[in-house]
Amino acid sequence: MTRIVITNAIYFKGTWAEQFDHDRTTGEEFRVGPNETVTVPMMHGDAVYPYAETDTLRVLEMPYAHGNETKLVMLVLLPKEDNLTAAEEALDTEKLAGLQESLVSQNVRVFFPKFTLETGYPLAGVLAAMGMPTAFSPDADLSGMDGTRSLFITGIFHKAFVDVNEEGTEAAAATGVIGGRGVTPVFRADHPFVFLIVEKNSGTILFAGRVVNPESP
Repeated sequence: MTRIVITNAIYFKGTWAEQFDHDRTTGEEFRVGPNETVTVPMMHGDAVYPYAETDTLRVLEMPYAHGNETKLVMLVLLPKEDNLTAAEEALDTEKLAGLQESLVSQNVRVFFPKFTLETGYPLAGVLAAMGMPTAFSPDADLSGMDGTRSLFITGIFHKAFVDVNEEGTEAAAATGVIGGRGVTPVFRADHPFVFLIVEKNSGTILFAGRVVNPESP
């Protein structure tokens, strides 16, 4: 019996519209738990970013330099408390859209860690549970591929890699209205947060992840 394994790959390398200065990156503490910290390379920047706050979150949108057709950004959800609950609860279509609509372009002082994330997991069990179990059994009908009934899927594996540094992310600046705040807000990502890489025109989320420890890939 012939079997088939499905793989899929996507590669993204984006350059920040407002790059961070290498000379300003310093080793600083990142809180990974109530009584535990690690020292990470923390990038420093002062620029105009879309920014918003709620009772539980600080939300920052960092644009990538883009062409005429795409507009990519990293949306960062930073809880005001040292846990990810508030950020994870915001990962709802309506809540996320509301946060994005509340963003106002303004001067923001940003402290953001360099980090690399790598993860992988099998999807066969998940997809079977979602309603396509036959595709993973000899009863599958994939005859459209080779004209026989001898093919079925034995595995689907997903792997993601994200690297964030001063230049941008491996995985023309936008103009906007400047918010009228008297004090420059500080976005200090020195504890766990959630990030999403989003294509703004379509609203498509290309990558999403959470950073609990920037020192652990």
